[in-house]
Amino acid sequence: MVLHRVVALVLPPQSTFELACAAEVFGVPRPGLPAHYEFTVCAEEPGAVPTLAGYAMVVPAGLSALRRADTIVIPGQQLRDQPASPAVIEAVRRAHQRGARIVAICSGAFLLAQAGLLDHRRATTHWRMAGELQARFPNVAVEPDTLYVDQDNIATSAGTAAGIDLCLHLVRTDHGAAYAAQIARHMVMPPHREGGQLQYAAPAHTERPPDSLAPLLDWAVERLHEPLTVDALARFARVSARTLARRFADQLGVSPGRWLLHQRIAAAQALLEETDLSVDAVADRTGLSSAANLRRGFRDTVRTSPAAYRRSFGRRSELLTAAAPRRARGYGVPPGGTAGG
Repeated sequence: MVLHRVVALVLPPQSTFELACAAEVFGVPRPGLPAHYEFTVCAEEPGAVPTLAGYAMVVPAGLSALRRADTIVIPGQQLRDQPASPAVIEAVRRAHQRGARIVAICSGAFLLAQAGLLDHRRATTHWRMAGELQARFPNVAVEPDTLYVDQDNIATSAGTAAGIDLCLHLVRTDHGAAYAAQIARHMVMPPHREGGQLQYAAPAHTERPPDSLAPLLDWAVERLHEPLTVDALARFARVSARTLARRFADQLGVSPGRWLLHQRIAAAQALLEETDLSVDAVADRTGLSSAANLRRGFRDTVRTSPAAYRRSFGRRSELLTAAAPRRARGYGVPPGGTAGG
């Protein structure tokens, strides 16, 4: 099987966390899971590269590694006020021109903007840097609140855990929801946060912190096959629908109805990948009532049909196409056409 080559381009001094986001998702072998990625780290000058953690790491490969990469990850640019070297900019531009997927985590978006790759595109970065990115690169449509944006083979994310969210989204795009969920389970991470969710929750009310939604979310996920409604969620939580909507906005950045729909679509994706159930049966088991509702939900959230999704990610097609990593951009994308809004 030909592995999908992921190359992380590090820039001194490198943030260890942003690099670890990509390494954990793409580079760590996991028992019981097939390997679909080959992970490499490169730098403009191979050798010892300083990090923000106070130690240096040895990077064996130079910029020539980018020539063969299927995906290039820029895991943060700490000296973002200093222009990257012409050699780095040219290597990234050439990789994009030949069709490589370019991914920036957190401040890595600044390097993509310097290279002109974000002009007239939607992009995001850590909310503390969003204003700076917009001011320095006015041709970029900066979205300061979203977790990640994936548009036309260029993806950007906010900081910290949003980098993991983006990497898992890319795995889901390449190899389906079930495989990405298995990696997330190994990492003890939520299997999927939409790119359009807020980077950070609204401030809690000063008189008392909001009640955790965790018990309600666990209860609902176990009952997706039932005709759950927002009112049913509110009754279980013993609050009004209005209060529930406020808690969802504060803690998850989405409405209860949107969260519930996405959970059902995610469950349907897994069933389409792992079973031979008919579309009607999948709709029934996920609480979507009818094949028409399932198709509508897939069209609005996944940007494809259930049948096309099964052809790409079902168990039989996985066996037939194992030698050719998929690059079907658009799967797993929320409403709006890309994974950022």
